[in-house]
Amino acid sequence: MSGPMSGRADVCVVACAEAFRGDGEILAAGIGGAVTVLAARLARLTFEPDLLTHDGTCLLTGDVPALGEAPEVVEGWLPFREHLWLVLNGRRHVMLGASQIDRYGNTNISCIGDWARPKAQLLGVRGAPGNTRCDPTSYWIPRHSPRVFVPEVDMVSGLGTDRGAFALRRVVTNLAVLDFGTPDGSMRLVSVHPGVSVDEVVAATGFDLDIPPDVPRTREPSDEELLVLDRLDPARSRDREVAA
Repeated sequence: MSGPMSGRADVCVVACAEAFRGDGEILAAGIGGAVTVLAARLARLTFEPDLLTHDGTCLLTGDVPALGEAPEVVEGWLPFREHLWLVLNGRRHVMLGASQIDRYGNTNISCIGDWARPKAQLLGVRGAPGNTRCDPTSYWIPRHSPRVFVPEVDMVSGLGTDRGAFALRRVVTNLAVLDFGTPDGSMRLVSVHPGVSVDEVVAATGFDLDIPPDVPRTREPSDEELLVLDRLDPARSRDREVAA
């Protein structure tokens, strides 16, 4: 009897969860969508049980609820001031989004075009400077394209490896997994998702990537992980977030 089947969104969630591997007892925070929240919760329920997770507002959760459900067990209160303490003391690994990212991991969530007269106003820098300077940071990019992966960001919101980022772990996209494990801290292709070629990733990137000789395929979820994901996200919100 065959196990449950995985799709591209499942592969992306697992790849994002892998970014939290080895973190231990720090706050795992997914920002901006179902995939990153699921990744933190999946990691806690499988290979990284000491992770701290929260309900998206002000509670540390003792259990790991499904998306949209309230926790049944609350471990502690996490008001904004305490959340900031964790950030400033390197006790949080956050997975952010980005409107633009360059080869060193500098990111932009502030504006498109000249910052003095932008074509589009975005979120502002928000907590990106503090997060990237003080804590491990990863990124989830649901649409890998040259408009996002750019030679130079229009404004630096999050710091890259060339500007003193604390630790940029992973960039996961709908096509691939990337990191910054090169001698100069520039972006490197780690794996391509099932059904995606290296050439497709190169064509969707607006700068030169470091590409190892043999690029592996991103691992697919185990049957256990798929069962956990189906419990956490029975409506499969993750599918709506991932560009196939």
